[in-house]
Amino acid sequence: MILFFLLLNFLLIFQSRLSQASPRVWKRDADIESLRGLTTANGDHSGKAGDPKGKYFHESTFHPHYDGRFAETVLSDPSIRRTHLTSLAQTYLRTMREIGAETWLMHGSLLGWWWNRRIMPWDSDIDVQVSERSIAFLAEYYNMTVHHFDIPASAEGPGKEKGRNYLLEVNPYYKNGSTDDWLNVIDARWIDMETGLFIDITTLRRNRTAEEEGIYGHMMCKDKHKYRENDIFSLRDSIFEGVPVKIPYAYTKLLEEEYGADALTKTEFERHHFEMENMEWVPDTDSPE
Repeated sequence: MILFFLLLNFLLIFQSRLSQASPRVWKRDADIESLRGLTTANGDHSGKAGDPKGKYFHESTFHPHYDGRFAETVLSDPSIRRTHLTSLAQTYLRTMREIGAETWLMHGSLLGWWWNRRIMPWDSDIDVQVSERSIAFLAEYYNMTVHHFDIPASAEGPGKEKGRNYLLEVNPYYKNGSTDDWLNVIDARWIDMETGLFIDITTLRRNRTAEEEGIYGHMMCKDKHKYRENDIFSLRDSIFEGVPVKIPYAYTKLLEEEYGADALTKTEFERHHFEMENMEWVPDTDSPE
């Protein structure tokens, strides 16, 4: 009898420890019902119903760069959208800096930085990367946390300072670093809970397939982008939208590989032209923005 109770106690302890060690993925995603009180959207406008099973993040039904749990339509005015994106970038970078999470600009956001340290006026999202250590840190301590900011009047217009909330949501499938998991290439998002705009956060990982072949110093993301470690690190310090930011070490090389050399010299794009005097992309007067 004593042996029975000892065995039962051991099994209960083992089961408890096993459940604690397993990732907390009780729900596949944070659906609209779990966000009641945090969203002003009337109903769920995410693409959840039509997305394949196993996909965590669901882009909206009306635009791929909006979260349909927090928005019902796009921001039609480009200047208003850019204002919200600017605040999105500033709040994300400040938060990551304060909590000590390593992050840096990539893709179109890095290209915007290259031209004038700003978001390009036609962009509707922001792209960043984080290290493997940082995504694990964010998942463990900051997943589904809401961050409140009082946006300065200069960003809202005179006398229009207001508070905004941002949600940091980590994809539980971040632990699966395989490119076969093509439904979950985005590891986390920083989401504007008022507009539904977001920052895509992807993890830069060691290329373990290459390491198995004896090739070291290679990195990759789940979206199949591949890099040399010394092209990313050590990160450089700079400014983006008026706040401190990190950028990859070999930023010119990375941008040319992704977009071509013309992307760094072509001064006319998306019905805009770049004015060197003001260091600004300006809408063409003969075309609607």
